[in-house]
Amino acid sequence: MQIIKIAVILGIFLWCGCSGDKKNDRFSYFRNYSRTFNDLNDRHLQGARKWGIQPVGSVNELKRMKGQVEEIRSCRLYEVDELTHSQPYLVPRAVGLLQAIGRNFRDSLSAKDLPSYRIIVTSVLRTDESVKKLRKRNINASANSAHVFGTTFDVAYARFKKTGFGKTENDKLKSVLAEVLQDLRKAKQCYVRYEYKQGCFHITVR
Repeated sequence: MQIIKIAVILGIFLWCGCSGDKKNDRFSYFRNYSRTFNDLNDRHLQGARKWGIQPVGSVNELKRMKGQVEEIRSCRLYEVDELTHSQPYLVPRAVGLLQAIGRNFRDSLSAKDLPSYRIIVTSVLRTDESVKKLRKRNINASANSAHVFGTTFDVAYARFKKTGFGKTENDKLKSVLAEVLQDLRKAKQCYVRYEYKQGCFHITVR
Protein backbone atom coordinates (compact mmCIF):
# COMPACT_ATOMS: atom_id res chain seq x y z
CA MET A 1 0.00 0.00 0.00
CA GLN A 2 2.82 2.34 0.92
CA ILE A 3 4.50 1.59 -2.41
CA ILE A 4 1.30 2.50 -4.28
CA LYS A 5 1.06 5.85 -2.42
CA ILE A 6 4.65 6.67 -3.28
CA ALA A 7 4.05 5.77 -6.93
CA VAL A 8 0.96 8.01 -7.07
CA ILE A 9 2.80 10.96 -5.49
CA LEU A 10 5.73 10.49 -7.83
CA GLY A 11 3.38 10.35 -10.81
CA ILE A 12 1.68 13.60 -9.78
CA PHE A 13 5.06 15.27 -9.31
CA LEU A 14 6.27 14.20 -12.72
CA TRP A 15 3.01 15.27 -14.37
CA CYS A 16 3.20 18.72 -12.78
CA GLY A 17 6.80 19.05 -13.85
CA CYS A 18 5.96 18.11 -17.42
CA SER A 19 2.99 20.48 -17.41
CA GLY A 20 5.24 23.31 -16.28
CA ASP A 21 7.70 22.59 -19.09
CA LYS A 22 4.89 22.58 -21.62
CA LYS A 23 3.64 25.91 -20.30
CA ASN A 24 7.09 27.43 -20.71
CA ASP A 25 7.36 25.92 -24.17
CA ARG A 26 4.17 27.66 -25.24
CA PHE A 27 6.07 30.88 -25.87
CA SER A 28 5.92 31.64 -29.57
CA TYR A 29 9.22 32.97 -30.88
CA PHE A 30 9.18 35.56 -33.65
CA ARG A 31 10.67 34.43 -36.95
CA ASN A 32 12.02 36.05 -40.11
CA TYR A 33 13.17 39.37 -38.67
CA SER A 34 14.98 40.46 -41.84
CA ARG A 35 12.08 39.50 -44.09
CA THR A 36 9.48 41.23 -41.91
CA PHE A 37 11.36 44.44 -41.14
CA ASN A 38 12.76 45.27 -44.55
CA ASP A 39 11.94 48.95 -45.03
CA LEU A 40 14.91 50.33 -46.96
CA ASN A 41 16.47 53.77 -46.57
CA ASP A 42 14.26 55.36 -49.23
CA ARG A 43 11.14 54.63 -47.19
CA HIS A 44 12.70 55.96 -44.01
CA LEU A 45 13.74 59.14 -45.81
CA GLN A 46 10.20 59.52 -47.13
CA GLY A 47 8.77 59.59 -43.62
CA ALA A 48 11.66 61.64 -42.28
CA ARG A 49 11.28 64.40 -44.85
CA LYS A 50 7.52 64.52 -44.33
CA TRP A 51 7.55 64.87 -40.56
CA GLY A 52 11.07 65.96 -39.69
CA ILE A 53 13.08 69.13 -39.26
CA GLN A 54 15.72 70.46 -41.59
CA PRO A 55 19.13 68.91 -40.81
CA VAL A 56 21.12 70.99 -38.32
CA GLY A 57 24.83 71.67 -38.28
CA SER A 58 25.67 71.55 -34.58
CA VAL A 59 24.38 70.81 -31.09
CA ASN A 60 24.15 74.53 -30.30
CA GLU A 61 21.90 75.04 -33.30
CA LEU A 62 19.78 72.07 -32.24
CA LYS A 63 19.25 73.43 -28.73
CA ARG A 64 17.79 76.64 -30.16
CA MET A 65 15.01 74.71 -31.91
CA LYS A 66 12.56 74.74 -29.02
CA GLY A 67 9.12 73.49 -29.98
CA GLN A 68 10.37 71.68 -33.06
CA VAL A 69 12.17 68.93 -31.17
CA GLU A 70 11.90 67.46 -27.67
CA GLU A 71 14.69 66.07 -25.52
CA ILE A 72 14.17 62.45 -24.51
CA ARG A 73 15.45 61.05 -21.22
CA SER A 74 15.35 57.67 -19.55
CA CYS A 75 11.93 57.04 -18.01
CA ARG A 76 9.57 54.22 -17.05
CA LEU A 77 8.98 53.32 -20.70
CA TYR A 78 12.50 53.32 -22.13
CA GLU A 79 16.18 53.76 -21.34
CA VAL A 80 18.33 56.22 -23.29
CA ASP A 81 21.77 54.71 -23.79
CA GLU A 82 25.03 56.62 -23.51
CA LEU A 83 24.96 58.32 -26.91
CA THR A 84 28.29 58.83 -28.67
CA HIS A 85 27.31 60.01 -32.16
CA SER A 86 23.81 61.42 -31.74
CA GLN A 87 21.77 63.77 -29.57
CA PRO A 88 18.68 62.79 -27.51
CA TYR A 89 16.15 64.84 -29.47
CA LEU A 90 13.14 63.87 -31.58
CA VAL A 91 10.21 65.64 -33.20
CA PRO A 92 7.03 65.34 -31.07
CA ARG A 93 5.48 62.78 -33.44
CA ALA A 94 8.49 60.49 -33.05
CA VAL A 95 8.45 60.94 -29.26
CA GLY A 96 4.87 59.68 -29.27
CA LEU A 97 5.91 56.64 -31.31
CA LEU A 98 8.79 55.86 -28.95
CA GLN A 99 6.46 56.09 -25.96
CA ALA A 100 3.97 53.76 -27.65
CA ILE A 101 6.70 51.20 -28.32
CA GLY A 102 7.90 51.34 -24.72
CA ARG A 103 4.37 51.14 -23.31
CA ASN A 104 3.29 48.28 -25.57
CA PHE A 105 6.49 46.38 -24.81
CA ARG A 106 5.92 46.72 -21.07
CA ASP A 107 2.27 45.66 -21.35
CA SER A 108 3.14 42.69 -23.59
CA LEU A 109 5.70 41.42 -21.10
CA SER A 110 3.11 41.62 -18.34
CA ALA A 111 0.49 39.82 -20.45
CA LYS A 112 2.94 37.00 -21.14
CA ASP A 113 3.95 36.72 -17.46
CA LEU A 114 7.52 37.72 -18.27
CA PRO A 115 9.76 39.80 -15.99
CA SER A 116 9.87 43.57 -16.31
CA TYR A 117 12.37 45.13 -18.73
CA ARG A 118 12.68 48.39 -20.65
CA ILE A 119 13.80 48.93 -24.23
CA ILE A 120 17.11 50.75 -24.81
CA VAL A 121 17.39 53.62 -27.30
CA THR A 122 20.88 53.53 -28.82
CA SER A 123 20.85 56.29 -31.46
CA VAL A 124 18.70 59.34 -32.05
CA LEU A 125 19.19 62.65 -33.90
CA ARG A 126 22.47 63.27 -35.70
CA THR A 127 23.81 66.71 -36.51
CA ASP A 128 26.10 67.36 -39.46
CA GLU A 129 28.99 67.37 -36.98
CA SER A 130 28.09 63.97 -35.55
CA VAL A 131 27.61 62.48 -39.03
CA LYS A 132 31.13 63.57 -40.01
CA LYS A 133 32.60 62.09 -36.82
CA LEU A 134 30.69 58.85 -37.30
CA ARG A 135 31.85 58.50 -40.90
CA LYS A 136 35.47 58.92 -39.81
CA ARG A 137 34.99 56.02 -37.42
CA ASN A 138 32.80 53.92 -39.72
CA ILE A 139 33.26 54.44 -43.47
CA ASN A 140 30.09 52.41 -44.10
CA ALA A 141 27.93 54.90 -42.20
CA SER A 142 25.48 56.60 -44.54
CA ALA A 143 25.75 60.34 -45.14
CA ASN A 144 22.12 60.22 -46.29
CA SER A 145 20.53 59.02 -43.06
CA ALA A 146 17.02 59.59 -41.73
CA HIS A 147 18.60 60.23 -38.32
CA VAL A 148 19.33 63.86 -39.30
CA PHE A 149 15.62 64.75 -39.42
CA GLY A 150 14.73 63.97 -35.79
CA THR A 151 12.18 61.36 -36.85
CA THR A 152 14.33 58.28 -36.46
CA PHE A 153 15.80 56.29 -33.60
CA ASP A 154 17.41 52.90 -33.02
CA VAL A 155 16.23 50.44 -30.37
CA ALA A 156 18.53 47.61 -29.29
CA TYR A 157 17.36 44.03 -29.62
CA ALA A 158 20.51 42.46 -28.18
CA ARG A 159 20.13 43.98 -24.72
CA PHE A 160 17.38 45.35 -22.49
CA LYS A 161 17.22 47.21 -19.18
CA LYS A 162 16.08 44.95 -16.34
CA THR A 163 13.71 46.80 -14.03
CA GLY A 164 12.21 44.20 -11.72
CA PHE A 165 12.63 40.78 -10.17
CA GLY A 166 13.26 37.67 -12.20
CA LYS A 167 14.95 37.30 -15.54
CA THR A 168 14.31 35.73 -18.92
CA GLU A 169 16.27 34.93 -22.04
CA ASN A 170 17.08 37.73 -24.44
CA ASP A 171 15.48 35.93 -27.40
CA LYS A 172 12.08 36.13 -25.70
CA LEU A 173 12.47 39.86 -25.12
CA LYS A 174 13.55 40.33 -28.72
CA SER A 175 10.49 38.39 -29.90
CA VAL A 176 8.12 40.50 -27.81
CA LEU A 177 9.69 43.71 -29.12
CA ALA A 178 9.38 42.44 -32.69
CA GLU A 179 5.67 41.71 -32.17
CA VAL A 180 5.15 45.23 -30.85
CA LEU A 181 6.94 46.76 -33.83
CA GLN A 182 5.11 44.54 -36.29
CA ASP A 183 1.74 45.72 -34.93
CA LEU A 184 2.73 49.39 -35.17
CA ARG A 185 4.17 48.88 -38.64
CA LYS A 186 0.95 47.17 -39.81
CA ALA A 187 -0.96 50.14 -38.40
CA LYS A 188 1.22 52.39 -40.60
CA GLN A 189 2.73 54.14 -37.61
CA CYS A 190 6.34 53.52 -38.56
CA TYR A 191 8.94 52.13 -40.91
CA VAL A 192 11.28 49.51 -39.46
CA ARG A 193 14.58 48.05 -40.62
CA TYR A 194 16.20 45.07 -38.90
CA GLU A 195 19.89 45.96 -38.50
CA TYR A 196 21.66 42.65 -37.94
CA LYS A 197 25.23 43.95 -37.57
CA GLN A 198 24.24 46.89 -35.36
CA GLY A 199 22.04 44.76 -33.10
CA CYS A 200 19.08 47.12 -33.34
CA PHE A 201 15.80 48.01 -35.01
CA HIS A 202 16.06 51.21 -37.09
CA ILE A 203 12.71 53.00 -36.72
CA THR A 204 11.21 56.06 -38.42
CA VAL A 205 7.83 57.61 -37.65
CA ARG A 206 5.30 57.87 -40.48
